Amino acid sequence: MKRHTQSTMIVCSGFVLFLVLWSPAKAQSSKPAKGKMMMEHCKDMKEQKQKMKEDMKAQDAKLTDRLAAMNGAPEGRKMVLMAEVITLVAEQRITMNARHATMEEEMMKHMMEHMQMGGESMSKCPMMKGMKSMEKKSEDPHKEHQEKH
Repeated sequence: MKRHTQSTMIVCSGFVLFLVLWSPAKAQSSKPAKGKMMMEHCKDMKEQKQKMKEDMKAQDAKLTDRLAAMNGAPEGRKMVLMAEVITLVAEQRITMNARHATMEEEMMKHMMEHMQMGGESMSKCPMMKGMKSMEKKSEDPHKEHQEKH
């Protein structure tokens, strides 16, 4: 019986030692893979944001065309075209609001993932780099305005 317990202890000790030695190696080897996946996710998020901007420009162009057609139409036709423009604006807004809400939720999750990976991860994110440049641009005019008064 004693022999069985000693064998079990040796096996368990060996297993614990294996886990202790293997875990840091596993954690280190998975970090670059996780980091690489995260950066791919960052690029994907940035592409989605760019696609949304392009879609909004296309919607604006379509709306501009419809407005020009409405404004240039004879009086009898303007009401029909106005209804089409109002419907188009409402549809675009509803669709874009839903899309924006989904992207905002994804961005929050994305930022949380960066926070869990550490501050270094967030500074490498292409999305954050874009936000930092926006911050600098928006701060400069305000500083000038405050200094003048």
